[in-house]
Amino acid sequence: METVQTALWVVVMLVILAVAFDFMNGFHDAANSIATVVSTGVLKPGQAVLFAAVFNFVAIFVFHLSVAATVGKGIVQPGIVDTHVVFGALIGAISWNLVTWYYGIPSSSSHALIGGIVGAVMAKSGAGALIGGGILKTVAFIFVSPLLGFLLGSLMMVLVAWVCRRATPSRVDRWFRRLQLVSAGAYSLGHGGNDAQKTIGIIWMLLIATGYTSASDSAPPTWAIVSCYVAIAAGTMFGGWRIVKTMGQKITKLKPVGGFCAETGGAITLFLATGLGIPVSTTHTITGAIVGVGSTQRASAVRWGVAGNIVWAWVFTIPASAFVAAIAYWVSLQLF
Repeated sequence: METVQTALWVVVMLVILAVAFDFMNGFHDAANSIATVVSTGVLKPGQAVLFAAVFNFVAIFVFHLSVAATVGKGIVQPGIVDTHVVFGALIGAISWNLVTWYYGIPSSSSHALIGGIVGAVMAKSGAGALIGGGILKTVAFIFVSPLLGFLLGSLMMVLVAWVCRRATPSRVDRWFRRLQLVSAGAYSLGHGGNDAQKTIGIIWMLLIATGYTSASDSAPPTWAIVSCYVAIAAGTMFGGWRIVKTMGQKITKLKPVGGFCAETGGAITLFLATGLGIPVSTTHTITGAIVGVGSTQRASAVRWGVAGNIVWAWVFTIPASAFVAAIAYWVSLQLF
C-alpha cells in the first residue's frame, strides 16, 4: 500500500480529476433528465436544467450509499487498487464521455467508469483481480435497465390511456403538463442518487488504497459525498444540448403524457437499482422508457435506426473505455 506522504499530491490530483468526471457526468447525462420535459415544451431549457440540478443534489438526503459501496469495494479485489489504476479508470471514462458528447450519442457515463476500472485493473493484475459478482450485476443491468424502462414506460402509457379514455385531448395535455414536473423531478432525483454515488465510490476506492480511510469504514468522508453531489448538479446546470435533441425528438416525438410515462418508468427503475446498490445507466434506462412509450402508439413511431445506433454505443462503451484506461494506466507508471 502506498504511503500517505508519497501519495499526497497524487491523491489531491486524482480527487480533482474524479470531481471533474462527476461534473462531466452531469452535463453529459443532463439530457436524460431534461430532454423529455424540454421537448414537450413543459419547461424552457434554462428552467429545466436548474430544476434537474436541484433534484440531483436533493438526492443526497434520500438514498443510502449502496451504489458507492459497490463501486468502492465490490468490483476490485482488496489491495489491487492504487493511484495508477484510479488514474487509468478516470482517463478512460472521461475520454469516452468526451467522444460521445461531441457526437451527440447518449452513451453511459456509468459504464464508461466501470469499463475504465476494469481496463486499468486488468492492465495491472489481470481479470482475476476483479470481483465477479460486482461485475456481473453491473453488466446484467446493461440489458435489464433499458428493458425494465421499456416495460414500465409502455405499461404506464397503456394505463394512462385507459384512465383518460373519456377525457378530451386538450384536458389530458393540460393535466400532464403539470404532472410531468413531478415525473421529471423524480427522474432527476434517481439520476443524482445513482450517478453521483459512482464517483463517490471511486474516490472511496482511492482513499482506501492510499491509507486516508479504512476499508472497514461504513461510509466515505462527508466532504467526498457533498463534493460529488454538488459536482453532478453543477454539470447538469451546464447542460448537454447535443444529446437533448437525440433523446427528446430523434427517437420518437413526445407529448406531455408520453414524457410523464417515460420519466415515471425510468424513475422507478433507477430507484430500484439504487436501492439494490447496482450502478445502472441512467441513459440506458430513459432511452428504453422513451422507446417503450413510442412503441405503444405504433412501431413506426420509433426511429429504430437512431435507437439502433444508440445501442451500438452501449455495446462499445465498456471495451472502448477499458482500452483507453489500460493505456492510461501504463502511461501513468511513467509519470508518477
